[in-house]
Amino acid sequence: MTKKKLAVIALGGNALLRAGQKGTFEEQQKNVQTTLGYLLDLITPEHNFIMVHGNGPQVGNILLQNHAGSQLHGIPEMPLDVCGAYSQGFIGYLIEQQFRNILPAKDLDRGVVNLITQVLVDKNDPAFAKPTKPIGPYYSKEEAAKLSVDTNSMFQEDPDGIGWRKVVPSPLPTQIGNSKVIEKLARDGHIVIAAGGGGIPVYYDEQKNLKGIDAVIDKDHTSALLASQINADEFYIFTDLKRIVIDDGSATGKVLDVIPIAEAKKYIEEGRFSAGGMAPKVKGAIRFIESGGSECIFIHFPDTPEEPIYQTRIVR
Repeated sequence: MTKKKLAVIALGGNALLRAGQKGTFEEQQKNVQTTLGYLLDLITPEHNFIMVHGNGPQVGNILLQNHAGSQLHGIPEMPLDVCGAYSQGFIGYLIEQQFRNILPAKDLDRGVVNLITQVLVDKNDPAFAKPTKPIGPYYSKEEAAKLSVDTNSMFQEDPDGIGWRKVVPSPLPTQIGNSKVIEKLARDGHIVIAAGGGGIPVYYDEQKNLKGIDAVIDKDHTSALLASQINADEFYIFTDLKRIVIDDGSATGKVLDVIPIAEAKKYIEEGRFSAGGMAPKVKGAIRFIESGGSECIFIHFPDTPEEPIYQTRIVR
């Protein structure tokens, strides 16, 4: 019997809640169903795999619900790490349920396991002094200015000019909780959903007790670290970006289909990628390759069945 390859798949929160949607449960349910259908067409039965999903849109909405409940009904607001745990639970439920609905049609018999995962960070990470991770919905400049005062939050304009979003600290992950359990379940043939939203950020206090901290870890950094820690064979990042394009002075820019790691590092140093967009994805790919991986594959999910599935590779 041929040994199955172990893949880690990073799925962006925007693939589950698209720009311009209201964020209803039904919308997200349909998006997950479509996304997993494409995924199972690409990931063959010869793969075991772990999925790490994003939560940027969802955790931002949970924070807003928290704030509204506090203002209207006096319900105590929960900290950001708890909101991240909420998002892990409900997005994991959505993904697990749709996997169970789709697997029989693909003639695949797999267990599906959703693990609430804590991820260790350094409480002194410089990221806490410079929030860069966008979460929640888009706002106009005027709406963002008002919300920044009302909720004591920081907002930044999206690089593509879509609108303004709340930004929060995004420290680097240093250790994935239960990584050995995650690996064993996956190598035993189960589909594992883990470290959702990049994981619940935690640190050790002076008494060596775990505590949550207000942040959202980027899921691309977490999935790259997990892929490295468990010696995954392949690393995929699924994104809503169709192509990776670099400004080269032309009207359309230079489309990158295959990027050698040295070139990718050069683009990072030159600041060619946005901190809240492609930069963490490329950094995650570099981290995986430098830890022994051969390549990282970026895949764009099409908006319609007629649209091609674009791929970009970062290679050694």
